[in-house]
Amino acid sequence: MEENKNYLESYESVSKEVKYLTNSLVRLKLLATLYEQPLNMKDINSTTGLSYSSISSNMHDLELDGYVYRHANKYFLSNSAKLQIDNVLELNYVIMLLNEFFNILDKHLVDMIPNQSIAEFYLLGKANLIESDGVDVYRIYKYIADVLNAADSAKCVLPFYHEVLNEKLNDLVCKKKEVEIIISDLLVDIFKEKSKVNSLLSFKGENNFLLIVTNQMMILGLFKEDGFFDQNRLLTSKNQDSINWANNLYENFKNEKINEF
Repeated sequence: MEENKNYLESYESVSKEVKYLTNSLVRLKLLATLYEQPLNMKDINSTTGLSYSSISSNMHDLELDGYVYRHANKYFLSNSAKLQIDNVLELNYVIMLLNEFFNILDKHLVDMIPNQSIAEFYLLGKANLIESDGVDVYRIYKYIADVLNAADSAKCVLPFYHEVLNEKLNDLVCKKKEVEIIISDLLVDIFKEKSKVNSLLSFKGENNFLLIVTNQMMILGLFKEDGFFDQNRLLTSKNQDSINWANNLYENFKNEKINEF
């Protein structure tokens, strides 16, 4: 915990240039890879699993801004980028956390998560991965229901309507607990019909992540690349840093809302 606090204090003083380096998962993965050693395009593809088009596009941007340069068909971090990373970000620690998250996030959609929240993924260093046991397909929904049963407040970004979860949120409202929900405008009709929550915010388009943050717990669920919600895993944590991250994600995403009703 102390290491995370020290890191957060350091992060607050990071220049805009360094924040630019860290506000994208793809960019972070490329930086972490080149931090270890210079590589050519083929080796970067093999090491990271990123597509050639993604590598090329992001490398082009980094090269134009002076953070990366090419020599003998290999990509190198510039001295200025290394100094910024070494002196301010403590990248070795970040790489350790990122390696964990890349394994969790691999083949999942994160494009709807605001860049500021992506840049602060390190705050989830204490999070737990709840995985399906292969027997009970409703395990994660039961887990979420139990969390809501114990909650005194809840903020949610919901990508779909679920009857049991809606009942639990309505129960909180009936108990005079504070509940806020952000949904796609595609779900407005069913929530207006079924939900008792007064604070309903909507935005245009579809959403591809689930977020629930209570006074005691945060829960993050993701969609797979095929567009289906991954019912087999959730990131959860009672750690205050993780709860703060989830609250910040909610507020960051809330800034993109379109309508309130």
